[in-house]
Amino acid sequence: PAGGNRRAAGPPQPNGGAPAAAVERPPPPGAERDGPGLRRSTESEVYDDGTNTFFWRAHTLTVLFILTCALGYVTLLEETPQDTAYNTKRGIVASILVFLCFGVTQAKDGPFSRPHPAYWRFWLCVSVVYELFLIFILFQTVQDGRQFMKYIDPHLGVPLPERDYGGNCLIYDPGNETDPFHNIWDKLDGFVPAHFFGWYLKTLMIRDWWMCMIISVMFEFLEYSLEHQLPNFSECWWDHWIMDVILCNGLGIYCGMKTLSWLSLKTYKWQGLWNIPTYKGKMKRIVFQFTPYSWVKFEWKPASSLRRWLAVCGIIFVFLLAELNTFYLKFVLWMPPEHYLVLLRLVFFVNVGGVAMREIYDFMDDPKFYKKLGQQAWLVAAITATEFLIVVKYDPYTLTLSLPFYITQCWILGIILVLTWTAWRFFIRDITLRYKEIRRQQQEHKYEKDKCLSNGDGLSSILDEQNGNKLRERKL
Repeated sequence: PAGGNRRAAGPPQPNGGAPAAAVERPPPPGAERDGPGLRRSTESEVYDDGTNTFFWRAHTLTVLFILTCALGYVTLLEETPQDTAYNTKRGIVASILVFLCFGVTQAKDGPFSRPHPAYWRFWLCVSVVYELFLIFILFQTVQDGRQFMKYIDPHLGVPLPERDYGGNCLIYDPGNETDPFHNIWDKLDGFVPAHFFGWYLKTLMIRDWWMCMIISVMFEFLEYSLEHQLPNFSECWWDHWIMDVILCNGLGIYCGMKTLSWLSLKTYKWQGLWNIPTYKGKMKRIVFQFTPYSWVKFEWKPASSLRRWLAVCGIIFVFLLAELNTFYLKFVLWMPPEHYLVLLRLVFFVNVGGVAMREIYDFMDDPKFYKKLGQQAWLVAAITATEFLIVVKYDPYTLTLSLPFYITQCWILGIILVLTWTAWRFFIRDITLRYKEIRRQQQEHKYEKDKCLSNGDGLSSILDEQNGNKLRERKL
């Protein structure tokens, strides 16, 4: 998900070509940060020979010709089946594929250009299709919506029991002589590596250690708070904090930060494949095609202003809501956790999340150049909100189960602490600092006056000041 930054090196060549060399033209207005003509300090330097090969061209006519031939084959040479349900499914899939062909060739480019801009345009169009699917599900009755999932997979549409990960929380169970560590082995399922790789990729998206740790810890608190609604949120304490936060999440965040450090120090020098003389160099160039075009270090600085603080809080909130939607959607739509649709949704968010975070950061960091929120970030926010609305409509009873009293007290206390810190940091502290600065300036002025009087030339300076005031009054 960590992608390149064409803005650092100028716009792409016509027909979807490779970006031109960064050293051949001045950076665009959005890259000026430390002074006129200077590159933004968080951007890496990029050197590109500007090679415009077959790989980088848009191929709009080629795609149109292939698409027309495929539709002509279905119309003229293929006999239409008499199965209405099959034809309906095939027609919907064909409509989606035609839309994806249009989007891949014609949609607006995003901030990433590697491995190819068409790859990110494809996921942008998938976002549109997924949002339309969610809107369709939202407008169905609960029963029809659940049964509609049978058209995707006949095994769906059946209520499923939720697995409880709590129960016996002994790390060492002396009652089981054959395997006293059976509780640990029981928790080591396929979701352990999923946790690690998930947080490795999330770190590449967010590019900030503190934000990742806050989201990781906050989600465990959410699991504690909502285990009375979803049984599979119930886990042992060591499963929450040792296996999840420290081992899986923590190790994924650590590896992600190491990768970010390497990407920020890497030299971004791009050369056309056929301009490289050695086979080793060609293979290295092919592999590096799947790395970012350039790099931008994210400096969120949430405490620098009230706007950035609220924006970072909003990002964390949407991130946590998207995580919760994963569990609640499969609960209300009766999908087992290991179903391929759940995995496809995670793959989808991995690809669109990195683009969305980059667009959000650009929008926050340079609002004069980026006057509106990016298209992928807009879609991700809309998808997250629509998923939550589906959960609200399909199972309002589960969502309205009241929190335990001690959980409510903890959340109220946390909200009060956050609001208190916000008021102190951005209102009370600023007023106090301004008051102290005014007092300091007044004391310095008074000290200079006293010093002038003690040197014997204070009377003339006072008279000059009075004469100056009278002159200004006459002019007024």
